[in-house]
Amino acid sequence: MKTHSGLALALLGLAACSDRSGIPENQPVQMKARLESFGSCTALESYIEDSAVLDMRSTMERSKPSYWKGRGGWFGGPMEYADGAPPANAGGDASGGGSGGPKDHTGTNNQVEGVDEADFVKNDGTRIFVLSGKKLYVHRSWPAASLRVESSVTLEGWPQQMFLHGNKVVVFSVVSEPSSGPSAPSGMVAGCSSMGPCGYYGASTTKMTTVDVTDLAAPQVTGEVYLPGGYQDARLADGSARLVMRDSFRWPSGVRFWPDYSKELWEDQGRLEKEIDRLMANNEQLIRASPLTQWVPEGRRKLPDGTVETLGYDCQDFHKTNAPTRVGFVTVASLDLDAQTFQSPGRVTLVSEPGEVYATADALYMAARHWWWWPEAGQTDHTYVHKLDLSQPHRASYVASATVPGFLLDQFSMDEHQGVLRVATTISTRVAEPGNEWGRTETTNRVFTYAQEGGQLKQLGQSEELAKGERIYSARFMGNKGYVVTFRQVDPLFTFDLSDPAHPRKVGELKVPGFSSYIHPVGDSHLLTVGQHVPENGDWSGRAIKLSLFDVSDMANPRETATQLVGTVYGWSEALYDHKAFNYFPAKGLLAIPFSDWTQSYSGDYWNSFVSELRVFRVNTATGFTPVGAISMKDAYQVINYNQWSWVYTPAVRRSVMADDYVYAISDAGVRVSNVSNLASPLATTRFSPYSSQ
Repeated sequence: MKTHSGLALALLGLAACSDRSGIPENQPVQMKARLESFGSCTALESYIEDSAVLDMRSTMERSKPSYWKGRGGWFGGPMEYADGAPPANAGGDASGGGSGGPKDHTGTNNQVEGVDEADFVKNDGTRIFVLSGKKLYVHRSWPAASLRVESSVTLEGWPQQMFLHGNKVVVFSVVSEPSSGPSAPSGMVAGCSSMGPCGYYGASTTKMTTVDVTDLAAPQVTGEVYLPGGYQDARLADGSARLVMRDSFRWPSGVRFWPDYSKELWEDQGRLEKEIDRLMANNEQLIRASPLTQWVPEGRRKLPDGTVETLGYDCQDFHKTNAPTRVGFVTVASLDLDAQTFQSPGRVTLVSEPGEVYATADALYMAARHWWWWPEAGQTDHTYVHKLDLSQPHRASYVASATVPGFLLDQFSMDEHQGVLRVATTISTRVAEPGNEWGRTETTNRVFTYAQEGGQLKQLGQSEELAKGERIYSARFMGNKGYVVTFRQVDPLFTFDLSDPAHPRKVGELKVPGFSSYIHPVGDSHLLTVGQHVPENGDWSGRAIKLSLFDVSDMANPRETATQLVGTVYGWSEALYDHKAFNYFPAKGLLAIPFSDWTQSYSGDYWNSFVSELRVFRVNTATGFTPVGAISMKDAYQVINYNQWSWVYTPAVRRSVMADDYVYAISDAGVRVSNVSNLASPLATTRFSPYSSQ
């Protein structure tokens, strides 16, 4: 076994153990967060092992009966989360458009102009590419009436998302590989499902498959690269793709988090605690005896002739944080898609738990929450935000960090404008409460501003506190303006003047029932939102999907000028919590959202009560919403469900594309196109099975 480095928990800035248990005392928030690279592979290995031992011990100590007895009972109730919430002109050519291509079309709904976000659908007006099941389906989509599948490519693993760059499609897939991870609580090592990527106990690899689609009828795979880590997200700007991967810790074989069950052991709590202690000691021996390659596998590249070459790494490209964080890895791999010859992806890795990702063309921000070993009164949540420079097309470089009070909802909680980072957070604080050692959680919300100063993102200013007792449900920053929506029983929309970064100022507030989960700009004076209508009395039986138009031309007096309720209480849209499913076409003033519902008109056919379609609305800032109609995919939805087990994912409409006067509804089972003047009469339909691997 290797000798312990002596740095141990001191590397993490951790102090002595608590008198109450073997878990180290909660550490204070590191107010000057930073990342530090490793000077050697030995230092990297020691740090990873120290982090893993801490993570393992803190998890297992909390499973002891003595831990729970002091906190309300032996497995006396569910664990409370630290943030108080559990881990959001009709008409046209009837023939389907001309052959030269549409005058205008929609693409992926990206947060930042000029920065493409990876998705499982990509479109350039004349071609639509769809990832479904294990295949890439290549469509010729123009003229619209001639929509057809030209070809398909079977991909290894479980395809997640892709980019379209000229005649090059780059697909990111999760490949399940053999893992020697820890035994599950039952004592069995969990395997990887053939239907999807590995779970907590499995090891995942991200595969990048490059496909030349110059000839739609005969696409050619031109590159295959494998990197350790599960796929999280990706951005593309100026020909450079930035792939973000996350990897939960690869525990060595034999590590166990719970002893084998026996009635006698369970009833003898003293003996159970000794057995947990024995397992912890054995786990630490296994962790410290493992080589660096156990924690950080190398990548590889498959050459056209089938041979494989190793893609190594530089230990100095790994970084540790000076703040408490759970063990894990976040890697940003950079690929220059315009390079004439293959270049090994440049990688920078943070040894930390992953979080939200936001990127401009020049910088990428990663957020990771402060780690409390256990919840207790006096804690206030914080998030560490790390900035990477993207000026080089083949690599990302760490430049600065910030410590931000609170936690972020999603990528739209961050925005950079003229060198200033704006962040909207919900700040949760635990306050003492008699009889509750964890304390109760109180929340408030703020907007913060930061600017880079050396290796720090220095706070410039902060807004006043917003909506105490609520949390943020959506945020959007546009130039010198900002918008935040919070929710408890009504939806306050807050407007901000951000023209003076040192003094972000709330200037207006509007309360309406329900909440908006996504905010989209319509010109400079209006917001288009999707969310849920909830009656002011909180009765969720009266809920429905809600579209809203807000006039924010007078920031001090925002007004909700139009609303549209969609569907019944059972209605659902992926656009509620995935902005890429929200498709607004400014050239035509059209909005399309995927929609599913249950009509309750049960007639002996379970699936016949379901609705699966693309809903289309005309949006006018003066007149509001006008329903245009729907493209139904119910037939494909039913066919799949008739022939599959009920637990299999159902291929409802998930995305849409618009080109001139034509609307394309895209599901995992096919694509259907209609003229906007008659959505109920499709011009063409393609079909495929998401469950086919051939």
